[in-house]
Formats: sequence, C-alpha cells, structure tokens
Amino acid sequence: MISEKFSIDNEQGLHMRPATLLVKAVKPFDSKVSIVFGGKTIACNIMQIIAACIKCGSEIEIQCDGAQEEQAMQAIKELAADNWGD
Repeated sequence: MISEKFSIDNEQGLHMRPATLLVKAVKPFDSKVSIVFGGKTIACNIMQIIAACIKCGSEIEIQCDGAQEEQAMQAIKELAADNWGD
C-alpha cells in the first residue's frame, strides 16, 4: 500500500465534477483506492466523496493498494496537479 497527502485548493472543494474525475482516473487500475479525511476512511466513489464535504483548504490522504497502485497514484497526482480538473 502507498499513500500520499494532497491539499484541496480549488474554491469549491471536491464537488461533483472533480469527484467524478477522480473516480474515473483510478477506475482502470487494479488497485483499491481510499480517501482518509476527517479521521474517516472512505471509498473512492462519487457518493462517498460528495458526502464527505471535502472543502477548499482541506488536506486529504489518498491510499492505493493493489497490483497497479503506483499507476493509480500517478493518475491521482496528475489530476491534483491540474487542480482536480477545475
């Protein structure tokens, strides 16, 4: 398992669009992806990300575990570098 911390810098946080892009970015990889936020671990799916209310200025930890964890994390890093698609 690998993990990385990310800051959410876009004004509206991880709302529907960036949540969708995150889920789509990791879907092709054989890896379980989880988000740790506010002391809770949530699955990387749209409904749980939206329900977590991850706002601008928040720090999250993303964990990838599986055969393609490195590739999944790279896709996440690229999305984060693009301000989560916003």
